[in-house]
Amino acid sequence: MQRRVVVTIDGPAGAGKSTVARALARRLDYRLLDTGAIYRSVALVADQRGVDWGEAEALATIAAGLDITFRVEGEINRVVVAGNDVTDAIRQPAISQGASKVSAHPPVRAALLELQRRLGAGGGVVVEGRDTGTVVFPAAEAKFYLTASDQVRAERRALELAAKAGPATTAAPGGAAVAQTLAEMRERDRRDTEREVAPLRPAADAIHVDSTGLSLEQVVDQLEHHVRAAATAA
Repeated sequence: MQRRVVVTIDGPAGAGKSTVARALARRLDYRLLDTGAIYRSVALVADQRGVDWGEAEALATIAAGLDITFRVEGEINRVVVAGNDVTDAIRQPAISQGASKVSAHPPVRAALLELQRRLGAGGGVVVEGRDTGTVVFPAAEAKFYLTASDQVRAERRALELAAKAGPATTAAPGGAAVAQTLAEMRERDRRDTEREVAPLRPAADAIHVDSTGLSLEQVVDQLEHHVRAAATAA
């Protein structure tokens, strides 16, 4: 019998982490833990309470008391905070930018580290984020760093935002929308890679996967192969 292991998937925004992690978890019959959604939720709660994203201690207090659960419904990983479904609210562009700012504060990261480890305890879990293989689960049996070209990442994110705008938005996002998304992504990449605590970087033992030009099934096939090998060796 294969052991149920911890799988981490890190990488920048738009690399396809959420889609791949959800598909992989479903294929392996593993739980799914989206650590980015946790930081987004802190940013959202802070915004709702009028707390500035630069106030580290106030944000850490919010993080320490965060009541968050995850629920998979078909293709959607529902995020529930204090009993309220915030799945769509935390994906707003402003909240995404706020999450990057919130995550740069050491007190916030410290407050959320224990929560993330508790949610992922016991193995049999796919964890996605930006420091899951380097900080949150450094001893994970299977680690991946997912990337894609900047242009592809921006197109994916712009398409996701257009889809969330409602059924009336059926056309592919135009060049201006993609260009704006690309600029926002590069700024977030800069903040994430340059922050002093837990910067975005691949774990030394992570397997790099470039999803540019690959189908979802092709990417998941690669990851599943490595996970099953790691589970057998564990």
